[in-house]
Amino acid sequence: MAIFSKVSEKDVTKAIVSEFADEFLEYVERDVIIVGAGPSGLIAAKRLADKGVKVILVESNNYLGGGFWIGGYLMNKLTIREPGQRILDEIGVPYKKVQEGLYVADGPHACSKLIGAAMDAGAKVINMTKFDDVVMRKNRVGGVVINWTPVSALPRAITCVDPVAIESKMIVDATGHDAVVIKSLEQRGLVKVAGFEGMWVEKSEDDIVDKTSEVYPGVFVTGMAVATTYGSTRMGPTFGGMLLSGEKVAELIIDQLKSNNSTKSEIRTINEAK
Repeated sequence: MAIFSKVSEKDVTKAIVSEFADEFLEYVERDVIIVGAGPSGLIAAKRLADKGVKVILVESNNYLGGGFWIGGYLMNKLTIREPGQRILDEIGVPYKKVQEGLYVADGPHACSKLIGAAMDAGAKVINMTKFDDVVMRKNRVGGVVINWTPVSALPRAITCVDPVAIESKMIVDATGHDAVVIKSLEQRGLVKVAGFEGMWVEKSEDDIVDKTSEVYPGVFVTGMAVATTYGSTRMGPTFGGMLLSGEKVAELIIDQLKSNNSTKSEIRTINEAK
């Protein structure tokens, strides 16, 4: 006796292709593109989406979360230093206090909750998609050039697969120590990348949050990419700094979007008065 509804293989294929295509047409123009769906990128996406900002995460892997899944040294426990645990409280992740100011949580549990929170807020994702270049608008970045990740693994002789581009008002580099968006700007002589220093946990997380910023018009940096950009120390397998950095970059972007919208409203009012 049949349990499931009657559908054919073509129905399944049509459902996947049509839904992806419909959403992709919306993706080509977003308010914010976040390159990298690790912890800083995910919490930034959640904060932005909570405020009604149209945001998309571009992730080169077939999974989300970066090192948040596996913690340190392939042992799937992650550490959070105070006050980073408040974000775990917010998204409902249980954790254990191991000493004053230091907490441990299960990586897969924390990562799953963070992904779910970002998606529930309205963030969208395209994965297995690799950043290739920036879209330039005079002296400002206006989007990213992307291609399927597997294309980069093809033999050089057959890699002539042209990329496509998506546009946005703001770009966030959340690609970890690789800082691929920022390095693409460096290749054009637009910024200078310092490269990250050796590990120093106590210093690194404060620096990463403090230096989370707009690096070039339209491009912000968050998480470990901050350390690479500004020459800060690396933090190792502790994640509070990445979470709070993602939170800060969202706040910076929201403030700038509000300022831009306010300016447009003022210009419109002046023009109407004329």
